[in-house]
Amino acid sequence: MKVAFAGTPEFAREALHAILQAGFSVPLVLTQPDRPAGRGMKLQASPVKQLALEHGIAVSQPTSLKLDGKYPDEARAAQAALQAAQPDVMVVAAYGLILPQWVLDLPRLGCLNIHGSLLPRWRGAAPIHRAIEAGDAETGITIMQMDAGLDTGDMLLIEKDAIRPEDTTAVLHDRLAHLGGRMIVEALELAACGGLKATPQPAEGITYAHKIDKAEAAIDWHLPAATLARRVRAFDPFPGCTFTLGEQTIKLWSASVVPGSGVPGEVLHAQGDTLVVACGEQALALHTLQRPGGKRIPARDFLHAAGELPRHLGPA
Repeated sequence: MKVAFAGTPEFAREALHAILQAGFSVPLVLTQPDRPAGRGMKLQASPVKQLALEHGIAVSQPTSLKLDGKYPDEARAAQAALQAAQPDVMVVAAYGLILPQWVLDLPRLGCLNIHGSLLPRWRGAAPIHRAIEAGDAETGITIMQMDAGLDTGDMLLIEKDAIRPEDTTAVLHDRLAHLGGRMIVEALELAACGGLKATPQPAEGITYAHKIDKAEAAIDWHLPAATLARRVRAFDPFPGCTFTLGEQTIKLWSASVVPGSGVPGEVLHAQGDTLVVACGEQALALHTLQRPGGKRIPARDFLHAAGELPRHLGPA
């Protein structure tokens, strides 16, 4: 069975690696165009493109797949490449482009998506972040038959994974990426013998995981400490949670809820290895912080370098 693959970041690379390791033929990979990255802002290939080139797989990088859109020549070139590849199925994982109907209809078995949530909860762009931020007890992977809607297609396989108290988005991402790779291989093996069974998504419990905006990084000390602690974990590694110390913007990378009360943003304790700030409910102990241009450091080192802190910390 020939499998076309569409994906871009590390989450998708894990799936492509699993598909190749399982012995499936991958004649074509679609991925996002190279982007500037790093301090030198040099063009960098996506993790999926890098793996595809290592295996000698043809790569197509259209800016859009809409034949009547802003980049019709790129879309038509991608269409020709897909038609030439003659895939039986396309696997899609964190690709970053909307698939028009012509793509969904091209493979005889359609397009299978690896989605990082238990659908219909957390449809959309940032399901891992939003599950942690919301305090969900569990998440997982749904292998879905794609249709024209936003993560609305029938469910083919679903597997749960508990969200642990210490999980950040970075940690949970890696665990779900591995799970998604294993599950898509299982789905492809079932598809090859006609064993996949589709189940419509429930009409109840639909939520949307909107894309993370940098503006969400600023800490609002008026929120409950438990909300802020979850947000700190959800926004690691991007965009990070921030507050101001004088004219500096400080990033907070780990924190926990502790007893305490005061004016939101008030520094309740700043001594030794303990930095505690009052919130709308309870208080937040700040454990790992980062100054602009610096590395992540524990609160003890941060306090030692900071000297005497102001009575209140501001939002970023």
